Amino acid sequence: MLKPAMIILAAALSLAACGRDPGTRALSGGALGAGLGAGTAAITGGNVGTGAIIGGVGGAAIGGLTNCHAVGRC
Repeated sequence: MLKPAMIILAAALSLAACGRDPGTRALSGGALGAGLGAGTAAITGGNVGTGAIIGGVGGAAIGGLTNCHAVGRC
């Protein structure tokens, strides 16, 4: 059960903060968050759709609110 979580975490870290401006970071953060939310819900036995929505909204918000200095891509 720990292996899928580690794979998801590795994918999240490798794709974190993709994008040069807040709009593209919001899109990539939303997509990444939706995938992580769905994956986490599937692993834990929760509702996959709800996990994807919550993760997508959270990822988009974080991606849109970060600046290039916060993610080291200036």
